[in-house]
Amino acid sequence: MLNGIEVVVPAHDEAAELPTCLAALAVAAGRSPLPVRVTVVADACTDATARIARSAGARVLEVDVRNVGAARAVGFAGVDRADLWFATTDADSRVPASWFADQLAADADAVAGAVDVLDWSEWPPHLPHHYRALYSREEGHVHGANLGVSSWAYRTVGGFTALTDGEDVDLVDRLRARGFTVTHPATAPVVTSARRTGRCHAGFSDHLRGLEAEVTP
Repeated sequence: MLNGIEVVVPAHDEAAELPTCLAALAVAAGRSPLPVRVTVVADACTDATARIARSAGARVLEVDVRNVGAARAVGFAGVDRADLWFATTDADSRVPASWFADQLAADADAVAGAVDVLDWSEWPPHLPHHYRALYSREEGHVHGANLGVSSWAYRTVGGFTALTDGEDVDLVDRLRARGFTVTHPATAPVVTSARRTGRCHAGFSDHLRGLEAEVTP
């Protein structure tokens, strides 16, 4: 039986985006069937990220690794219990109000949900259609912005590894290899930013730039 939810949000200089992220998590926590604790891992921050997180009531861990996989791992490292649900999102993302309830209702060892973008103002007008057309044809999306896993399964496979990108896919691959169930719901996606300059190598902004190059004459 699960008795709580631990959320980890890695953040590098996210003072501008973090308040919206934490506000959305607070709404979702208010609808959660289990108590929720949010941890922000402030990674090599030079802005007010840590202060903003503390003022919002989050637990804050400050590190200097500049590595999203390591930052996620640090957030969960001190939580040694088998009766919890681990969830992670990104500081530039907004989870839906039903996020925790939906993940728990999936009745799976791990939940890898979808993401969506609402603000495309930094990109050419044709890119949203191209992105959504490709996204809808692909199955099994894995995003660090919308990922949940039981603490037991997470510990069994060794948790997040210190990868600068792809730490989310790596974790899900190891879960599957050990026989854990992973579901990919398409409903209630996490809304993430489409900023042109991301915070990690080979992240979502790099993916969008690649799509832009495909369709730009």
